[in-house]
Amino acid sequence: MLAAQILAPGRAHVIETEQPTPGPDDVLIEVAAAGICGTDIHIFRGEYMAVYPLIPGHEFSGTVIGCGENVTRFKVGDRVTADPNIPCNRCPACQRNEPNQCENLAAIGVTRSGAFAHYVIAPEGNVFPIGNLSFEAAALVEPLACVVWGLKRVQVQPGDSALVFGVGPMGCLMVQSLRSVGASNIVVTDTVPWRLEQAMQLGASEAVLADEHQERRLKAIAPKGYDIVVDVTGIPKVLEQSFQYARARGKVWVFGVCPVDAPATFIPYDVFRKDLSIIGSFAVNRTFQESIAMINSGLIRVEPLISHRLPLADFVQGLEMAEHDPKRMKVQFSLA
Repeated sequence: MLAAQILAPGRAHVIETEQPTPGPDDVLIEVAAAGICGTDIHIFRGEYMAVYPLIPGHEFSGTVIGCGENVTRFKVGDRVTADPNIPCNRCPACQRNEPNQCENLAAIGVTRSGAFAHYVIAPEGNVFPIGNLSFEAAALVEPLACVVWGLKRVQVQPGDSALVFGVGPMGCLMVQSLRSVGASNIVVTDTVPWRLEQAMQLGASEAVLADEHQERRLKAIAPKGYDIVVDVTGIPKVLEQSFQYARARGKVWVFGVCPVDAPATFIPYDVFRKDLSIIGSFAVNRTFQESIAMINSGLIRVEPLISHRLPLADFVQGLEMAEHDPKRMKVQFSLA
């Protein structure tokens, strides 16, 4: 089969390799669509917890073509997606129902072979039926599930105001999701004007270009600050700036993936004096079912976020595009 492989940080190519064989509790999926995530860029740079050489890809959908002998919920021909995170279900974190904090966490496309290939294996318990969703839309269930887990952590209240730094595909999912749970005034900021336009079409209330006037304009919109300030960029300097926009008793949501060893600074006195909450949200935590329902109902629109569809043979070009193309949103590989 054809597969994309990251040999080591900064080195990637497309290879021919053997089709994987499912174990007794596994499902073998023929991949139809798989998207590049910011995490894949971090893996390519060597900035994330990956095992090399690696076939990456953890946002995907496809068709079941084989099942292990113990699999009972799926059959050949089922249209599915899968949660890439595989907890051990034995460690103290798993026993506290915190599988995303599993001490032995494995992940499809991060620590084991992923979906930038014609075929991928997933444990039966990680696989979800997608009904009539398009494969392209279903490949965006995983990123939405990350947002949904964060929403549960942040506990958005009806009428909350929110400020979102960064409105690429994840930021646009963030805008729609905040709106869906009752946020009333959602302000977005980004360096790219057309991304701001896209965010406005998907539910943002106001858009502010990230230029020399950004601070003045953001503070003019909410002089007392915002209930929720979320960084989706994963840029430490942007995260540092976000604290100044939170109102007293506001929440700073650390959502974007900063490089593993990158520091960021804040003023502890401000956190103390303003009763601020700093909330992180990592990956997903049993939030696939909600995310499928939100897309299926039309509550969240994902297909407008797909800007590029490429064949898997163009993997290296796709990585370059996802990182540097000023006109990109979500880059997906079409394998069907």
